[in-house]
Amino acid sequence: MKLRKELKLRKIGKDYIIVEPGQDKVDLSKVYTLNETAAWLWEELHPQEFSKEDMVKKLVEEYDVTEEQANKDIQKLLDIFVAQKLLDENY
Repeated sequence: MKLRKELKLRKIGKDYIIVEPGQDKVDLSKVYTLNETAAWLWEELHPQEFSKEDMVKKLVEEYDVTEEQANKDIQKLLDIFVAQKLLDENY
């Protein structure tokens, strides 16, 4: 799978947001917020191809979390990415 390449991660204050840039301006009706961990993972994965296993491995390596917990957390994050259409549909 792959994250949509046109999406941009921005940090505003303490918040991390994903925006869909328009042709002339940012469409603020399509803004998605991420926590610090999800934002870190987004930066690690964007724009290359990856698998759920790649995501779990990165989370386990970077944070003090078991593989079982990382797997659960990644599944929740992927569910959000799918629901919000943040993944490239060509993958």
